[in-house]
Amino acid sequence: MQRHNRRFVRLLQLAYSGELGAAIAYQGHAASVHDPVERQHILHIRAEELDHRACVGRILSQVGGRPDPLLELRNRCVGTSIAFFCHIGGWFAPMYGAGWIERVNIREYERAARLAALCGEPGFADELLFQAEVEWEHERYFRLKAAGHPIARLLKVWPAPAPKAAIRSSYAEFTRGLAPDTGQAPNPVRHCASRRATPQPAPSVDRVRRAGVGVS
Repeated sequence: MQRHNRRFVRLLQLAYSGELGAAIAYQGHAASVHDPVERQHILHIRAEELDHRACVGRILSQVGGRPDPLLELRNRCVGTSIAFFCHIGGWFAPMYGAGWIERVNIREYERAARLAALCGEPGFADELLFQAEVEWEHERYFRLKAAGHPIARLLKVWPAPAPKAAIRSSYAEFTRGLAPDTGQAPNPVRHCASRRATPQPAPSVDRVRRAGVGVS
């Protein structure tokens, strides 16, 4: 249990600082695009990343952890570098890179939810699964955006992740294999904020299918 607790705290620290880097990067990404609708959507995603940072910070505090100053500095520098690159890297590369990173984030929040369960904190797991679901929406937006660009015919976009419902169903399957709990009531957790209203739908599926990329 103690080993799981250490891993859980470390993953929370990584996620907390990672969301800082993401928010800085998306600020620069939004400023670099010319389409006002795209800019609004990227800023919307940035706001959700800041929501995630606030929620992860609260969970980190409740399990007795604190942010890692070195990770904070590192991710601030990484986010600033990406924000600068967005202004010189064209349209496609930032969209492609953002989608790839968001895909990784889905798995990381799913992993954090499983560690929460192993630590006897299923209430935290529910919040982390919710964040994985929001990251799934972010990945889909950027993936379909990148897939609609002519460069995607040369640089193939990764396959779509499993359907969003699989985030909860795979977690449920994982927890069925755990030993019965000790009878201790789970730590109740409320969402810090419900999903923000998306300002723009993702690109059309038909358009992406013409580009030869799978959709979920």
